[in-house]
Amino acid sequence: MKLFKKPDSAFYCYDFAVRGERYRGSTKETNEARAAKIAGLKLAQATEGSDPLPRKAPVLRDFSREFLKTVTETKLEEKSKNYYRDGWRLLAATELAGMRIDQITRDVADRVVFPGSPSNTNCALRTLRRMLHKAEEKKLIRKAPKLKLAKEHEREQNWMRNQKRDCWRLPPHCNGEQRACSFLKTSLS
Repeated sequence: MKLFKKPDSAFYCYDFAVRGERYRGSTKETNEARAAKIAGLKLAQATEGSDPLPRKAPVLRDFSREFLKTVTETKLEEKSKNYYRDGWRLLAATELAGMRIDQITRDVADRVVFPGSPSNTNCALRTLRRMLHKAEEKKLIRKAPKLKLAKEHEREQNWMRNQKRDCWRLPPHCNGEQRACSFLKTSLS
């Protein structure tokens, strides 16, 4: 930790790094001894709840083994377990699998392209989001990024198309008002 005075200021400043993240600022103290104590408190706040000795975050591929083991052993529904396994299968084929988990940001995740429909993309991103939150719980990363999911218009449009098609299959003697009422009933149920 470095404690110094800027030439144009009467206050002491601190500068240090914890797990590769830089912290610097003013202590708002002119007394060097008090400034050192405040800088020590700032350092304690930065390392609070984490291992003070820095260690590298694991690569996503390595962390996936632990994550998939956890998924298998938890009381999740079988469909959820399969969803996470499928999400990892999609993630494993991308460059994200070879990245350290602390290097994965929202911008990096947004640039990755997954094969298939937007639901495949969302499956992979939800799995990634769950993995990063697990890493945060285990204090392997400071904070999991917020990932933006893809819009799934196709499923909604297909549902509306099917509803309209089914509505117009009413017997020919039904008038337009009955058809509209039938459409509203099916779309609201």
